[in-house]
Amino acid sequence: MLQSDRPHRRFNPLTGEWVLVSPHRTQRPWQGETEETSEESLPSYDSGCYLCPGNSRAGGNKNPDYTDTFVFANDFPALLPDAPDGETNVDDLIVGHNERGTCRVMCFSPRHDLTIALMQTEQIRKVVDAWVEEYRQLGSRDYINYVQIFENRGQMMGCSNPHPHCQIWANETVPVLPGKKSYNQKEYLQYRGSILLLDYLRIELAQKERVVMENDSFVTLVPYWAVWPFELMVIPREHTRHIGELSDTARTDLADMMRRIGVTYDNLFKTNFPYSMGIHQAPTDGESHEAWQMHLSYLPPLLRSATVKKFMVGYELLAMPQRDITAEAAAERLRSQENIHYRMRGA
Repeated sequence: MLQSDRPHRRFNPLTGEWVLVSPHRTQRPWQGETEETSEESLPSYDSGCYLCPGNSRAGGNKNPDYTDTFVFANDFPALLPDAPDGETNVDDLIVGHNERGTCRVMCFSPRHDLTIALMQTEQIRKVVDAWVEEYRQLGSRDYINYVQIFENRGQMMGCSNPHPHCQIWANETVPVLPGKKSYNQKEYLQYRGSILLLDYLRIELAQKERVVMENDSFVTLVPYWAVWPFELMVIPREHTRHIGELSDTARTDLADMMRRIGVTYDNLFKTNFPYSMGIHQAPTDGESHEAWQMHLSYLPPLLRSATVKKFMVGYELLAMPQRDITAEAAAERLRSQENIHYRMRGA
């Protein structure tokens, strides 16, 4: 029988990889440190922000006076739609292929000072609707086989502009991590005859140790194999291959869940909580991908306070991922947070 309070490995069936867990390193009581960090008071509009309505961007492009979401082609894209065909192969050891694709930016709101945590559910619902439209439009292009939607929040996660926004990168090939998840979900369906993440979700709902919050359409939990300190996964209750299959009700429920996650994270350390969030979903290569279950992953770096962070260094770079805080302990701390943003209490 596994002793969960001693060093052990946990298996991630989505990626086929292991994570080393060392809970004995956190035996001292956790007091919930909440050092106040200096939070810049942002204006609702910033004339120097290239994402605010009416402002100019690189190359002389000007933003319209948008009132909810706004999507545009990234002015500094990592992928280009007109990349030429080409490859190199020297004895199967030096191998490279050109990659086509396109990159887009989506502003969540015209308000410069908002985050998902401070937006209303009906405002976030417009973000979800825009994601659906982008997934469908980009995925319909004959050279696009995967659409990656992701949000980096906070400077430590590489976000260079605090204006609420995300990015959408559409690739000619399926990227490495979604590719692993696609392979393992397909293998599971062929072997078990059922959907991997739905089977996993049933176990989590029965055990309740790692479930953080629920609504009618989604369950948010700390995955058993989590690597990041307060990592979260959002899983639809029903079989849903991609965001385009969400019902009207489910879209609103996803917006509600995203708001609650944002509030919970911010309340945990009384700061604008940094994270990277990504949606993993079925490729857009024309195949049915019945094995896929879409899900959102939130990967935050804060470890014990707003000033103590987790970075992938040393053993984790050279051997395998490792964490000290167990998924169960992280879930308990997240569950204990109120659903009222700490900046709104008493307002």
